[in-house]
Amino acid sequence: MNIIIAGDGKVGSALTRQLTSEGYDVTVIDSNPQVLESSVERYDVTSVQGNCAAMSVLLQAGVKDADLLIAATNADEVNLLCCTTAHALNPRLHTIARIRNPEYSDQIYRMRDVFGLSMIFNPEQQAAREIERLLKYPGFLRRDVFAQGRTEIVELRIDKNSKLLNVRLIDMMGIIKCRVLVCAVLRDGSTVVPNSGDFTFREGDRIFVTAPTKDLTTLLKNLGIITRRVRRVLLCGGGRVSFYLAAALEKSGISVQIIEKNYDRCQELCAQLPEVDIIHGDSSDLELLESQRLSEYDAVVTLTGEDELNMILSLYAGSVGIPQVITKLGHASSRSIIDSLNLGSVVCPKDLCVSNIVRYVRAMQNQTGAAVSVHAIADGQVEAMEFLVDENTKNCDTPLKNLKPKANVLIASITRGSKTEIANGDSMFHKGDTLVVVTNGRGAVRQLNDIFA
Repeated sequence: MNIIIAGDGKVGSALTRQLTSEGYDVTVIDSNPQVLESSVERYDVTSVQGNCAAMSVLLQAGVKDADLLIAATNADEVNLLCCTTAHALNPRLHTIARIRNPEYSDQIYRMRDVFGLSMIFNPEQQAAREIERLLKYPGFLRRDVFAQGRTEIVELRIDKNSKLLNVRLIDMMGIIKCRVLVCAVLRDGSTVVPNSGDFTFREGDRIFVTAPTKDLTTLLKNLGIITRRVRRVLLCGGGRVSFYLAAALEKSGISVQIIEKNYDRCQELCAQLPEVDIIHGDSSDLELLESQRLSEYDAVVTLTGEDELNMILSLYAGSVGIPQVITKLGHASSRSIIDSLNLGSVVCPKDLCVSNIVRYVRAMQNQTGAAVSVHAIADGQVEAMEFLVDENTKNCDTPLKNLKPKANVLIASITRGSKTEIANGDSMFHKGDTLVVVTNGRGAVRQLNDIFA
Protein backbone atom coordinates (compact mmCIF):
# COMPACT_ATOMS: atom_id res chain seq x y z
CA MET A 1 0.00 0.00 0.00
CA ASN A 2 1.30 3.44 -0.97
CA ILE A 3 0.74 6.15 1.63
CA ILE A 4 1.49 9.88 1.45
CA ILE A 5 1.96 11.77 4.72
CA ALA A 6 1.66 15.54 4.28
CA GLY A 7 3.29 17.33 7.20
CA ASP A 8 6.27 15.90 9.07
CA GLY A 9 5.57 17.32 12.54
CA LYS A 10 4.92 15.36 15.74
CA VAL A 11 1.92 13.44 14.38
CA GLY A 12 3.38 13.00 10.90
CA SER A 13 6.68 11.69 12.25
CA ALA A 14 4.93 9.26 14.62
CA LEU A 15 2.80 7.97 11.73
CA THR A 16 5.88 7.58 9.55
CA ARG A 17 7.64 5.55 12.23
CA GLN A 18 4.66 3.25 12.79
CA LEU A 19 3.60 2.73 9.18
CA THR A 20 7.13 2.08 7.87
CA SER A 21 7.68 -0.44 10.67
CA GLU A 22 4.65 -2.34 9.35
CA GLY A 23 6.03 -2.44 5.82
CA TYR A 24 3.95 0.22 4.07
CA ASP A 25 5.49 2.36 1.31
CA VAL A 26 5.50 5.92 2.68
CA THR A 27 6.19 9.24 0.96
CA VAL A 28 6.57 12.29 3.21
CA ILE A 29 5.86 15.87 2.10
CA ASP A 30 7.07 18.89 4.06
CA SER A 31 8.31 22.39 3.29
CA ASN A 32 11.24 22.08 5.73
CA PRO A 33 14.27 20.31 4.15
CA GLN A 34 15.95 19.65 7.53
CA VAL A 35 12.88 17.83 8.84
CA LEU A 36 12.66 15.71 5.70
CA GLU A 37 16.36 14.86 5.86
CA SER A 38 15.90 13.60 9.40
CA SER A 39 12.99 11.35 8.38
CA VAL A 40 14.90 9.93 5.41
CA GLU A 41 17.85 9.10 7.68
CA ARG A 42 15.70 7.37 10.28
CA TYR A 43 13.08 5.62 8.14
CA ASP A 44 12.81 3.94 4.75
CA VAL A 45 10.76 6.71 3.09
CA THR A 46 10.65 8.87 -0.01
CA SER A 47 10.59 12.63 0.61
CA VAL A 48 9.22 15.55 -1.39
CA GLN A 49 9.90 19.14 -0.36
CA GLY A 50 7.19 21.72 -0.98
CA ASN A 51 3.66 22.87 -0.26
CA CYS A 52 1.53 19.75 0.15
CA ALA A 53 -1.59 21.59 -1.09
CA ALA A 54 0.03 22.40 -4.43
CA MET A 55 -0.99 20.16 -7.32
CA SER A 56 2.57 19.96 -8.69
CA VAL A 57 3.94 18.76 -5.34
CA LEU A 58 1.23 16.13 -4.95
CA LEU A 59 1.93 14.84 -8.45
CA GLN A 60 5.64 14.67 -7.65
CA ALA A 61 4.76 12.64 -4.53
CA GLY A 62 2.92 10.12 -6.70
CA VAL A 63 -0.63 10.94 -5.67
CA LYS A 64 -2.13 9.24 -8.75
CA ASP A 65 -0.71 5.88 -7.65
CA ALA A 66 -1.28 6.36 -3.91
CA ASP A 67 -3.90 4.50 -1.86
CA LEU A 68 -4.07 6.89 1.10
CA LEU A 69 -3.11 10.48 1.89
CA ILE A 70 -2.86 11.74 5.48
CA ALA A 71 -2.79 15.54 5.80
CA ALA A 72 -1.28 16.37 9.20
CA THR A 73 0.13 19.89 8.86
CA ASN A 74 -0.50 22.49 11.56
CA ALA A 75 -2.98 24.41 9.36
CA ASP A 76 -6.55 23.08 8.98
CA GLU A 77 -7.06 25.00 5.75
CA VAL A 78 -3.93 23.53 4.17
CA ASN A 79 -5.02 20.03 5.18
CA LEU A 80 -8.45 20.55 3.62
CA LEU A 81 -7.05 21.92 0.36
CA CYS A 82 -4.47 19.15 0.24
CA CYS A 83 -7.13 16.42 0.58
CA THR A 84 -9.52 18.10 -1.88
CA THR A 85 -6.81 18.54 -4.51
CA ALA A 86 -5.45 15.01 -4.01
CA HIS A 87 -8.92 13.49 -4.29
CA ALA A 88 -9.55 15.43 -7.52
CA LEU A 89 -6.31 14.03 -8.96
CA ASN A 90 -7.11 10.49 -7.79
CA PRO A 91 -10.83 9.85 -7.10
CA ARG A 92 -10.17 6.39 -5.61
CA LEU A 93 -7.77 7.86 -3.03
CA HIS A 94 -8.62 7.61 0.67
CA THR A 95 -7.90 10.88 2.50
CA ILE A 96 -7.51 11.67 6.22
CA ALA A 97 -7.21 15.25 7.49
CA ARG A 98 -6.28 16.76 10.82
CA ILE A 99 -8.90 19.42 11.64
CA ARG A 100 -8.42 21.14 15.01
CA ASN A 101 -10.53 24.31 14.92
CA PRO A 102 -13.90 23.68 16.62
CA GLU A 103 -15.50 26.31 14.36
CA TYR A 104 -15.05 23.94 11.42
CA SER A 105 -16.51 20.82 13.05
CA ASP A 106 -20.08 21.08 11.80
CA GLN A 107 -19.37 22.20 8.25
CA ILE A 108 -16.57 19.65 7.79
CA TYR A 109 -19.00 16.87 8.71
CA ARG A 110 -21.71 18.18 6.39
CA MET A 111 -19.33 18.85 3.51
CA ARG A 112 -17.00 15.85 3.87
CA ASP A 113 -17.97 14.57 0.40
CA VAL A 114 -17.24 17.99 -1.12
CA PHE A 115 -13.80 18.03 0.48
CA GLY A 116 -13.19 14.40 -0.50
CA LEU A 117 -12.56 13.32 3.10
CA SER A 118 -12.60 9.69 4.23
CA MET A 119 -11.76 10.46 7.87
CA ILE A 120 -11.11 13.44 10.13
CA PHE A 121 -8.98 13.41 13.27
CA ASN A 122 -8.68 16.01 15.98
CA PRO A 123 -5.88 15.31 18.50
CA GLU A 124 -7.20 17.77 21.07
CA GLN A 125 -10.75 16.46 20.94
CA GLN A 126 -9.58 12.85 21.24
CA ALA A 127 -7.40 13.77 24.22
CA ALA A 128 -10.37 15.51 25.87
CA ARG A 129 -12.52 12.40 25.47
CA GLU A 130 -9.80 10.24 26.99
CA ILE A 131 -9.41 12.59 29.96
CA GLU A 132 -13.19 12.74 30.45
CA ARG A 133 -13.31 8.93 30.71
CA LEU A 134 -10.52 8.97 33.29
CA LEU A 135 -12.28 11.64 35.37
CA LYS A 136 -15.53 9.71 35.37
CA TYR A 137 -13.76 6.58 36.67
CA PRO A 138 -11.07 7.71 39.14
CA GLY A 139 -8.52 5.15 40.26
CA PHE A 140 -7.11 4.05 36.91
CA LEU A 141 -4.13 5.57 35.13
CA ARG A 142 -5.68 4.68 31.79
CA ARG A 143 -8.77 3.01 30.35
CA ASP A 144 -9.17 1.47 26.90
CA VAL A 145 -12.73 0.49 26.00
CA PHE A 146 -13.78 -2.42 23.77
CA ALA A 147 -16.93 -4.26 22.70
CA GLN A 148 -19.11 -1.14 22.81
CA GLY A 149 -18.10 -0.41 26.39
CA ARG A 150 -18.63 -3.92 27.78
CA THR A 151 -14.98 -4.75 28.40
CA GLU A 152 -11.89 -2.69 29.16
CA ILE A 153 -8.16 -2.84 29.61
CA VAL A 154 -7.19 -0.65 32.56
CA GLU A 155 -3.81 0.43 33.89
CA LEU A 156 -2.85 0.40 37.57
CA ARG A 157 0.41 1.20 39.32
CA ILE A 158 1.80 -0.96 42.12
CA ASP A 159 3.07 1.47 44.77
CA LYS A 160 4.37 0.90 48.29
CA ASN A 161 0.82 0.94 49.70
CA SER A 162 -0.76 -1.33 47.08
CA LYS A 163 -2.51 -4.47 48.28
CA LEU A 164 -0.89 -6.27 45.35
CA LEU A 165 2.69 -5.44 46.35
CA ASN A 166 4.77 -8.65 46.52
CA VAL A 167 1.64 -10.71 45.75
CA ARG A 168 1.86 -13.67 43.37
CA LEU A 169 -0.42 -13.72 40.35
CA ILE A 170 -2.04 -16.94 41.57
CA ASP A 171 -3.03 -15.20 44.83
CA MET A 172 -4.41 -12.06 43.18
CA MET A 173 -7.96 -13.41 42.85
CA GLY A 174 -8.29 -13.83 46.61
CA ILE A 175 -7.67 -10.10 47.06
CA ILE A 176 -9.68 -8.53 44.25
CA LYS A 177 -12.55 -11.09 44.39
CA CYS A 178 -13.46 -10.71 40.72
CA ARG A 179 -12.23 -12.39 37.57
CA VAL A 180 -9.63 -10.42 35.59
CA LEU A 181 -6.70 -11.17 33.32
CA VAL A 182 -3.31 -9.47 33.71
CA CYS A 183 -2.30 -9.21 30.06
CA ALA A 184 0.91 -7.18 30.48
CA VAL A 185 3.20 -5.70 33.11
CA LEU A 186 5.54 -2.78 32.45
CA ARG A 187 8.62 -3.14 34.65
CA ASP A 188 11.76 -0.98 34.38
CA GLY A 189 10.73 0.18 30.91
CA SER A 190 10.24 -3.31 29.50
CA THR A 191 7.07 -5.32 28.99
CA VAL A 192 6.60 -8.62 30.79
CA VAL A 193 3.74 -10.99 29.96
CA PRO A 194 3.05 -13.06 33.10
CA ASN A 195 3.06 -16.72 32.08
CA SER A 196 2.89 -18.45 35.45
CA GLY A 197 1.03 -18.15 38.71
CA ASP A 198 4.32 -17.54 40.54
CA PHE A 199 4.80 -14.16 38.83
CA THR A 200 5.14 -11.62 41.67
CA PHE A 201 4.18 -7.94 41.48
CA ARG A 202 6.88 -5.44 42.50
CA GLU A 203 6.77 -1.82 43.55
CA GLY A 204 6.74 0.44 40.50
CA ASP A 205 5.09 -2.10 38.20
CA ARG A 206 2.40 -0.77 35.89
CA ILE A 207 -0.07 -3.57 35.27
CA PHE A 208 -2.60 -3.80 32.43
CA VAL A 209 -5.72 -5.70 33.40
CA THR A 210 -8.61 -6.92 31.24
CA ALA A 211 -12.01 -6.97 32.94
CA PRO A 212 -15.70 -6.58 32.12
CA THR A 213 -16.68 -2.96 32.74
CA LYS A 214 -19.21 -4.02 35.39
CA ASP A 215 -16.41 -5.52 37.50
CA LEU A 216 -14.19 -2.42 37.59
CA THR A 217 -15.88 -0.96 40.67
CA THR A 218 -15.34 -4.25 42.52
CA LEU A 219 -11.70 -4.29 41.45
CA LEU A 220 -11.06 -0.78 42.79
CA LYS A 221 -13.04 -1.32 45.99
CA ASN A 222 -11.18 -4.49 46.94
CA LEU A 223 -7.83 -2.85 46.18
CA GLY A 224 -8.76 -0.07 48.60
CA ILE A 225 -8.66 2.63 45.90
CA ILE A 226 -11.00 5.55 46.61
CA THR A 227 -13.39 6.19 43.73
CA ARG A 228 -15.47 9.11 44.94
CA ARG A 229 -17.27 11.01 42.22
CA VAL A 230 -15.38 13.97 40.77
CA ARG A 231 -17.30 17.21 41.39
CA ARG A 232 -14.69 19.98 41.01
CA VAL A 233 -11.93 20.02 38.38
CA LEU A 234 -9.18 22.57 37.77
CA LEU A 235 -7.74 22.81 34.25
CA CYS A 236 -4.33 24.47 33.97
CA GLY A 237 -4.13 26.00 30.52
CA GLY A 238 -6.90 27.20 28.24
CA GLY A 239 -6.06 25.61 24.91
CA ARG A 240 -8.25 23.51 22.66
CA VAL A 241 -8.10 20.41 24.88
CA SER A 242 -9.38 22.50 27.78
CA PHE A 243 -12.21 23.85 25.65
CA TYR A 244 -13.41 20.42 24.54
CA LEU A 245 -12.97 18.94 28.01
CA ALA A 246 -14.67 21.76 29.89
CA ALA A 247 -17.66 21.65 27.54
CA ALA A 248 -18.06 17.91 28.11
CA LEU A 249 -17.63 18.08 31.89
CA GLU A 250 -20.04 20.98 32.22
CA LYS A 251 -22.74 18.90 30.50
CA SER A 252 -22.11 16.17 33.09
CA GLY A 253 -22.73 18.58 35.96
CA ILE A 254 -19.08 18.82 37.00
CA SER A 255 -17.82 22.21 38.18
CA VAL A 256 -14.88 23.38 36.05
CA GLN A 257 -12.36 26.19 36.52
CA ILE A 258 -9.76 27.07 33.86
CA ILE A 259 -6.58 29.07 34.51
CA GLU A 260 -5.25 30.77 31.38
CA LYS A 261 -2.51 33.44 31.25
CA ASN A 262 -3.44 34.94 27.85
CA TYR A 263 -6.11 37.61 28.39
CA ASP A 264 -7.51 37.45 24.85
CA ARG A 265 -7.85 33.68 25.11
CA CYS A 266 -9.70 34.13 28.41
CA GLN A 267 -12.16 36.41 26.63
CA GLU A 268 -12.71 33.78 23.93
CA LEU A 269 -13.29 31.04 26.50
CA CYS A 270 -15.75 33.21 28.43
CA ALA A 271 -17.79 33.64 25.27
CA GLN A 272 -17.60 29.96 24.30
CA LEU A 273 -18.11 28.53 27.81
CA PRO A 274 -20.42 30.89 29.73
CA GLU A 275 -21.05 28.36 32.53
CA VAL A 276 -17.34 27.73 33.20
CA ASP A 277 -15.19 29.85 35.53
CA ILE A 278 -12.28 31.34 33.57
CA ILE A 279 -9.39 32.67 35.68
CA HIS A 280 -6.86 35.03 34.10
CA GLY A 281 -3.46 34.14 35.52
CA ASP A 282 -0.36 31.98 35.35
CA SER A 283 -0.83 28.34 36.40
CA SER A 284 2.72 28.31 37.75
CA ASP A 285 1.94 31.15 40.20
CA LEU A 286 1.85 29.46 43.62
CA GLU A 287 -0.06 32.33 45.21
CA LEU A 288 -2.74 32.09 42.54
CA LEU A 289 -3.11 28.34 43.07
CA GLU A 290 -3.39 28.82 46.83
CA SER A 291 -5.97 31.59 46.36
CA GLN A 292 -8.07 29.11 44.37
CA ARG A 293 -7.86 26.61 47.26
CA LEU A 294 -6.12 24.03 45.12
CA SER A 295 -6.24 21.30 47.77
CA GLU A 296 -10.05 21.33 47.71
CA TYR A 297 -10.33 20.16 44.10
CA ASP A 298 -11.15 16.54 43.28
CA ALA A 299 -8.94 16.57 40.19
CA VAL A 300 -6.32 18.70 38.45
CA VAL A 301 -5.58 18.38 34.73
CA THR A 302 -2.43 20.10 33.44
CA LEU A 303 -3.00 21.19 29.84
CA THR A 304 -0.55 23.99 29.10
CA GLY A 305 1.48 23.92 25.89
CA GLU A 306 4.70 23.13 27.77
CA ASP A 307 5.41 19.54 28.83
CA GLU A 308 7.88 20.60 31.51
CA LEU A 309 5.38 22.97 33.12
CA ASN A 310 2.64 20.34 33.00
CA MET A 311 4.93 17.89 34.78
CA ILE A 312 5.88 20.39 37.49
CA LEU A 313 2.25 21.38 38.07
CA SER A 314 1.17 17.74 38.29
CA LEU A 315 3.93 16.94 40.77
CA TYR A 316 2.84 19.88 42.92
CA ALA A 317 -0.83 18.89 42.71
CA GLY A 318 0.05 15.38 43.85
CA SER A 319 2.14 16.74 46.74
CA VAL A 320 -0.81 18.69 48.16
CA GLY A 321 -3.05 15.64 48.10
CA ILE A 322 -5.21 16.10 44.99
CA PRO A 323 -7.02 12.73 44.61
CA GLN A 324 -6.67 12.59 40.82
CA VAL A 325 -4.01 14.19 38.61
CA ILE A 326 -3.88 13.97 34.82
CA THR A 327 -0.95 15.23 32.75
CA LYS A 328 -0.99 16.04 29.03
CA LEU A 329 2.31 15.52 27.26
CA GLY A 330 3.11 16.34 23.66
CA HIS A 331 6.26 14.21 23.78
CA ALA A 332 5.94 10.99 25.77
CA SER A 333 9.04 9.25 24.44
CA SER A 334 11.15 9.47 27.61
CA ARG A 335 8.97 6.99 29.47
CA SER A 336 11.71 5.85 31.85
CA ILE A 337 11.86 9.41 33.22
CA ILE A 338 8.10 9.85 33.21
CA ASP A 339 7.54 6.58 35.06
CA SER A 340 9.82 7.69 37.88
CA LEU A 341 7.63 10.74 38.54
CA ASN A 342 4.23 10.89 40.21
CA LEU A 343 2.36 12.46 37.29
CA GLY A 344 -0.87 10.54 37.70
CA SER A 345 -2.45 9.57 34.38
CA VAL A 346 -0.48 10.65 31.31
CA VAL A 347 -2.35 11.46 28.08
CA CYS A 348 -0.55 12.04 24.78
CA PRO A 349 -2.84 13.39 22.01
CA LYS A 350 -0.36 12.36 19.32
CA ASP A 351 -0.38 8.71 20.38
CA LEU A 352 -4.18 8.58 20.47
CA CYS A 353 -4.40 9.85 16.89
CA VAL A 354 -1.75 7.50 15.59
CA SER A 355 -3.61 4.49 17.02
CA ASN A 356 -6.86 5.49 15.30
CA ILE A 357 -5.21 6.13 11.95
CA VAL A 358 -3.24 2.85 12.06
CA ARG A 359 -6.52 1.03 12.65
CA TYR A 360 -7.99 2.69 9.54
CA VAL A 361 -4.95 1.76 7.45
CA ARG A 362 -5.10 -1.88 8.50
CA ALA A 363 -8.82 -2.01 7.77
CA MET A 364 -8.14 -0.69 4.25
CA GLN A 365 -5.70 -3.48 3.54
CA ASN A 366 -7.71 -6.24 5.20
CA GLN A 367 -11.38 -5.52 4.60
CA THR A 368 -12.28 -9.00 5.86
CA GLY A 369 -11.39 -9.75 9.46
CA ALA A 370 -9.77 -6.36 10.12
CA ALA A 371 -9.55 -4.99 13.66
CA VAL A 372 -12.54 -2.97 14.81
CA SER A 373 -10.27 -0.98 17.11
CA VAL A 374 -6.56 -0.85 17.92
CA HIS A 375 -5.11 0.49 21.18
CA ALA A 376 -1.41 0.85 21.98
CA ILE A 377 -0.74 0.09 25.66
CA ALA A 378 2.33 -0.33 27.84
CA ASP A 379 4.00 2.71 26.28
CA GLY A 380 3.36 1.37 22.80
CA GLN A 381 5.13 -1.94 23.41
CA VAL A 382 1.85 -3.88 23.32
CA GLU A 383 -1.24 -3.64 21.14
CA ALA A 384 -4.77 -4.55 22.20
CA MET A 385 -7.10 -5.16 19.26
CA GLU A 386 -10.81 -5.80 18.98
CA PHE A 387 -12.04 -8.26 16.33
CA LEU A 388 -15.47 -9.46 15.24
CA VAL A 389 -15.71 -13.21 14.65
CA ASP A 390 -17.30 -13.88 11.25
CA GLU A 391 -17.85 -16.79 8.86
CA ASN A 392 -14.22 -16.58 7.69
CA THR A 393 -12.71 -16.91 11.17
CA LYS A 394 -10.80 -20.12 11.78
CA ASN A 395 -11.19 -22.40 14.83
CA CYS A 396 -14.68 -21.30 15.86
CA ASP A 397 -16.38 -23.50 18.49
CA THR A 398 -13.01 -24.90 19.62
CA PRO A 399 -11.79 -24.64 23.25
CA LEU A 400 -8.85 -22.24 23.51
CA LYS A 401 -6.75 -24.92 25.22
CA ASN A 402 -6.86 -26.88 21.95
CA LEU A 403 -5.67 -23.96 19.83
CA LYS A 404 -2.15 -22.89 18.98
CA PRO A 405 -1.98 -19.09 18.84
CA LYS A 406 1.25 -17.37 17.91
CA ALA A 407 3.78 -17.08 20.73
CA ASN A 408 3.27 -13.34 21.13
CA VAL A 409 -0.54 -13.41 21.08
CA LEU A 410 -3.06 -13.65 23.94
CA ILE A 411 -6.86 -13.84 23.62
CA ALA A 412 -7.94 -11.68 26.56
CA SER A 413 -11.74 -11.66 26.48
CA ILE A 414 -14.77 -12.89 24.56
CA THR A 415 -17.96 -10.82 24.40
CA ARG A 416 -21.22 -12.46 23.32
CA GLY A 417 -24.22 -10.19 23.31
CA SER A 418 -24.26 -8.36 26.64
CA LYS A 419 -21.97 -10.86 28.41
CA THR A 420 -18.19 -10.69 28.58
CA GLU A 421 -16.02 -13.64 29.58
CA ILE A 422 -12.38 -13.39 30.59
CA ALA A 423 -10.79 -16.01 28.38
CA ASN A 424 -9.58 -19.32 29.84
CA GLY A 425 -8.68 -22.72 28.44
CA ASP A 426 -12.30 -23.88 28.25
CA SER A 427 -13.55 -20.73 26.52
CA MET A 428 -14.76 -20.89 22.92
CA PHE A 429 -15.64 -18.17 20.45
CA HIS A 430 -18.49 -18.31 17.96
CA LYS A 431 -19.61 -16.33 14.93
CA GLY A 432 -20.82 -12.90 16.04
CA ASP A 433 -18.60 -12.76 19.15
CA THR A 434 -16.16 -9.94 19.83
CA LEU A 435 -12.59 -10.88 20.79
CA VAL A 436 -10.01 -8.67 22.47
CA VAL A 437 -6.54 -9.85 21.45
CA VAL A 438 -3.28 -8.64 23.01
CA THR A 439 0.06 -8.92 21.22
CA ASN A 440 3.57 -7.60 21.80
CA GLY A 441 4.53 -8.09 18.15
CA ARG A 442 3.84 -4.69 16.59
CA GLY A 443 2.06 -5.05 13.26
CA ALA A 444 2.23 -8.86 13.40
CA VAL A 445 -1.57 -9.19 13.59
CA ARG A 446 -3.56 -7.36 10.91
CA GLN A 447 -6.61 -9.60 10.79
CA LEU A 448 -8.11 -12.11 13.18
CA ASN A 449 -6.80 -15.23 11.48
CA ASP A 450 -3.24 -13.91 11.88
CA ILE A 451 -3.33 -14.83 15.59
CA PHE A 452 -3.06 -18.54 14.85
CA ALA A 453 0.29 -20.25 14.39
